[in-house]
Amino acid sequence: MKLYSFFRSGTSHRLRIALNLKGLTPDYVPVDLRVDEQTEAHYKAVNPQSLVPALTLDSGETLIQSPAIIEWLEERYPTPALLPAEPEARARVRALAAIVGCDVHPINNRRILQTLRRQFGADEAAVNAWCTTWITAGFDAIEALLAQDKARGDFCFGNAPSMADVYLVPQVESARRFGVDLSQWPLISTVDQACGALSAFARAAPLAQPDAGR
Repeated sequence: MKLYSFFRSGTSHRLRIALNLKGLTPDYVPVDLRVDEQTEAHYKAVNPQSLVPALTLDSGETLIQSPAIIEWLEERYPTPALLPAEPEARARVRALAAIVGCDVHPINNRRILQTLRRQFGADEAAVNAWCTTWITAGFDAIEALLAQDKARGDFCFGNAPSMADVYLVPQVESARRFGVDLSQWPLISTVDQACGALSAFARAAPLAQPDAGR
């Protein structure tokens, strides 16, 4: 397998975590978003959408879109499970993941921020305020949902990492990068600490990637 990734990409980060949790170690192929390498012809041949991550299987087939790839991983490599067995619990975990994957990250990603800067003249203070607005809205909801789950252990659900943690931890990393005060969400901070103590999360961290020092 080949993983096309950028060290600071939140979507790449979440997929790296999921791959590590499943015990998979694909070859790492860096795609430098800082110089728009994702728009070059050689990468568009891999992913016509010009986004990371992409995962090329040993068969030669390439999978794109991190939610689809993570769901594929869960189906193809069911152990350890990233979703609980009960349908209602699975829906809860998917909802926590979707708050990040659908409502926070997409409007704070690089393409959106570039458009704010280039088309609407936003300076860095305005960009950071934009990101803080949507991170705060999402994290407020996640914090409340975590507080409602009295059976929860150290993670978003239960006593082991789930798909919800896979999505949350990269968004916490992004929040730090944009200067968001995480102290207002103690449960999220506790989850982040629990995940950070696990090798699968530590090895997936942005600064642990081979392209981080470039």
